[in-house]
Amino acid sequence: MSDPMTAREALALVADDFTELPFPESTLTGDGPIDWPGYSAAHARAAARTGESESVICGTGTVQGVPTVLISFEFRFLGGSIGELTGARAGAAHELARARRLPVVVLLATGGSRMHEGMRALLQLQYLARQSALTRAAGLPQIAVLRDPTTGGGWATLGAGSDIVLALPGAQVGFAGSRVRPPDADPAAYTAEAQLAAGHIDGIVPPYGLRAALGSWLTLLTTPADGPVPPPRALGHPDTEPAVTGRQAVARARHPDRPRAHHYLDAHFHLREAISGDRCGGVDPGMLCGFGRRPDGRTVAYAAQCGTATRPGGFRTAARLVRLADRLGIPVLTLIDTPGAANDPAAEHAGAGAAIADLFGAVASARVPLTALLIGEGGSGGALALAAPGNTWATPDSYFSVIAPEAAASILKRTPEDTGTIADQLRLRPQDLLDLGVVRGIVAPRPTGKCP
Repeated sequence: MSDPMTAREALALVADDFTELPFPESTLTGDGPIDWPGYSAAHARAAARTGESESVICGTGTVQGVPTVLISFEFRFLGGSIGELTGARAGAAHELARARRLPVVVLLATGGSRMHEGMRALLQLQYLARQSALTRAAGLPQIAVLRDPTTGGGWATLGAGSDIVLALPGAQVGFAGSRVRPPDADPAAYTAEAQLAAGHIDGIVPPYGLRAALGSWLTLLTTPADGPVPPPRALGHPDTEPAVTGRQAVARARHPDRPRAHHYLDAHFHLREAISGDRCGGVDPGMLCGFGRRPDGRTVAYAAQCGTATRPGGFRTAARLVRLADRLGIPVLTLIDTPGAANDPAAEHAGAGAAIADLFGAVASARVPLTALLIGEGGSGGALALAAPGNTWATPDSYFSVIAPEAAASILKRTPEDTGTIADQLRLRPQDLLDLGVVRGIVAPRPTGKCP
């Protein structure tokens, strides 16, 4: 069932105001580039039925006060299909966005490329991908809203190629449209909900919440903070004394009542929006990534481990976050808290080593300032992948180690009773990390109120 909203209704749903870009009514010649019988008449009927001259409406407007370029698809016009005129109009919208330094929001409802124009229509996907890439290279954010349906080339370019992808509940989303799927295909696999579960979109938003969600995202992505992020203050007990032994440091970091990532994020940000998934089929609930607004009204990106073994999807999501923040000029804060990378067979099949390497590469090549705070366990390379080179800090109730004491005992063929001694020998306490030059400092407990 197609989206009941028209393109203009979708625009009215999200925009405070809208000014359409002027385009010729139609430049369709005859029956199109491949002389499809009756194409001209079908195009004219679509225009008469919808009151539009093509399957897309483009213009400028504001979304909760943020100036934005808007592209809205009209599914009633030949299934929202992408032809040469569609590509030209969407491309012109991207050019305008780059000229005016504006973000782009695409309200998609499309069945894919227009068969009536043959390969000339399919080539529009390359053209639109190029326009999107140029906008990306210009450091401008792109947000897609997936209406029902969003399939084919529209999903594979303007949809999945956007920085942030939101969807309406129940929308059909997938590369394969409903009439070309295998006959035994489970229709539930081609929904917004399934795409969210697989890590391909960032969130599902009901129509009544769409304007607020877009306004929040646009505000965050267009107001970057200046300079490095100061590390948050520690949220542990203010009277905590330095750990005397390594085993004591490990016990504190593993204490079930120790503050976790969500406590730090709540204290550090007034507003947060999360990204979800690695775009490769992986989602890790133990890695929180997104963008948050500081008390000064500026935006910081964050990637935070939640104390669980980080899975490949988590590392890839964090890498995606760092690269997006880098392109938009937004500084990054990471919170380190993991016993290490997941090492079960499923993690190996999902490419644990490659995923960690991807995050190391994203951090190493970032041009924006990165700040890292060790808030709990720092287990080996799975923790180090989120560390900011030269700007990593530690809380008093944390530790960082080349390997977990238990794993070290196993490798050294020592007994479990030797684990405490090994923890001492590893020099993993916060004060050891400071002496070794691993961290810049140990953050003090915060006073009352929000983190500075």
